[in-house]
Amino acid sequence: MMPPAADREHVLAELIAELIESRRSGEEPDVDRLAADHPDLAVELRGLWAAAQIAEELARDDGDHDGPATVAGSGYPTPAPDPGRLFGDFEILDELGRGGMGVVYRARQGSLDRVVALKMLLQGSTATEHDVARFRAEAAAAARLDHPHIVAVHAPGEHDGQPYFTMRYVEGTTLARRLAEGPLPPREAAALLAPVARAVQFAHERGVLHRDLKPSNILIDRDGRPLVSDFGLAKRIDVDGSLTQSGAILGTPSYIPPEQAAGNRGKLGPTGDVYSLGAILYQMLTGRPPFQAASPVDTLLLVLEEDPLPPRLLNPKADRDLELIALKCLQKPADLRYPTAAALADDLDAYLAGEPISARSTSLAAVASRMLGETHHAAVLENWGLLWMWHSLVLLVLCLATNVLQWRGVTSRLPYLGLWVLGLGTWSAIFWWLRRRGGPVTFVERQIAHLWAGSVASAASLYLVEWLLRLPVLTLSPVLALVSGNIFLAKAGILSGSFYIYGILLYLTAGLMALFPSVGITIFGLVGGACFFVPGLQYHLRRLRASAYAT
Repeated sequence: MMPPAADREHVLAELIAELIESRRSGEEPDVDRLAADHPDLAVELRGLWAAAQIAEELARDDGDHDGPATVAGSGYPTPAPDPGRLFGDFEILDELGRGGMGVVYRARQGSLDRVVALKMLLQGSTATEHDVARFRAEAAAAARLDHPHIVAVHAPGEHDGQPYFTMRYVEGTTLARRLAEGPLPPREAAALLAPVARAVQFAHERGVLHRDLKPSNILIDRDGRPLVSDFGLAKRIDVDGSLTQSGAILGTPSYIPPEQAAGNRGKLGPTGDVYSLGAILYQMLTGRPPFQAASPVDTLLLVLEEDPLPPRLLNPKADRDLELIALKCLQKPADLRYPTAAALADDLDAYLAGEPISARSTSLAAVASRMLGETHHAAVLENWGLLWMWHSLVLLVLCLATNVLQWRGVTSRLPYLGLWVLGLGTWSAIFWWLRRRGGPVTFVERQIAHLWAGSVASAASLYLVEWLLRLPVLTLSPVLALVSGNIFLAKAGILSGSFYIYGILLYLTAGLMALFPSVGITIFGLVGGACFFVPGLQYHLRRLRASAYAT
């Protein structure tokens, strides 16, 4: 039996605390074991653990210095603890930056007599196996990417048991420092981001996702050329286009896509980096990232639940075309973004050339995709799938029972009221009780519940209206289909555009009910039940797949 919501939250809190404590003590957190021990909490445990890792990583990070600041000279380097000390073949000159994982020095490589950026693990010999693996993965990912707009990795190595790798030392600054002064002029923003998008596409074509694109990871050399750096969270793309699942799901909350912030939002792929590029463009236009809150967890919630404000509300001087490009990248459903980083770069180049951009597309296919696609709230329907399937059965049985009373010539309103007020009301209470047992109820779910409660109240009120108008019982029954159609219309705007189709079907059902009054209520039960059963089955299967994927 599934524990009550309060107990579930208490157990989840204890399990997350256990994982955090393991990580802080230098051990590898065994989330798989805990998920196996608590299968009913496995999906929520993995989702919360992903968010907790992000918060932990940021808590360890002394500011946003890990990344481009580690390989770009700012003109004001922080002195190293021991300038002039030797590390193998390298003479440490000064420290460029550090973060939760690594520290980067400007160093002179004696054998080649050149200045390089030397990156090594911050924890040194005390680093965990996970940290060492992630560090080496960064070197391996970046080393295979030879592109003029990607910071070149020279060679990985190891000295006294401590892994390191060297990179080209870039004289210049970072995009983060540029943006600290405010928004960029529109053409400058597009000209800077277009080659970055091309570089990201180059990485994708070689099977590498960056996963941590942000302004501090984009260097700008003294010639004004942007370069992508810090592949510390890079992942290989499998042959089938999905990601290998080893390693932590991390990133910087203001710039990561929803599917990277929560595992139940879909698989992370190239469009995740497209989202991050859109977040960077948004900051170029407004001077701030699209989502920013007091804490990393609050920022993650904004990424998952809210839509970004149009850039021109924050900066009236922002260009409209670039606003459309940024907002297209920031769509929560991945299929509504640019399909590739190259497509984003093409639109930026079109903007710079004064040509029409694809983000303004008004083709029938594009409009249909936007109208029928899911919103970022649709994920909550995974909590309702099985319940909607049961509701479809209850609705059909209720309508058949009502028709049986009608066929038997029952004209008294009391039996009908009993069915629709007591029967439907009791089922509504059971439905809500079952949902609450399944875990915390979100704000959007409460909105949907209020819509549904309104439809239940409307169904019961029709009998009162018929009595006041002295109409025979069930005369106004076609209105039930109209009310339900309106409810699905509202759901389409909140959850998924596919509900527009169900709404239209219910509007048409009202006409059939009026034409065939002797079986009208059964027609409503069949159509209305199908409108709940089909999406219920869809989201129930999605939840089962997510559970299997998590375990």
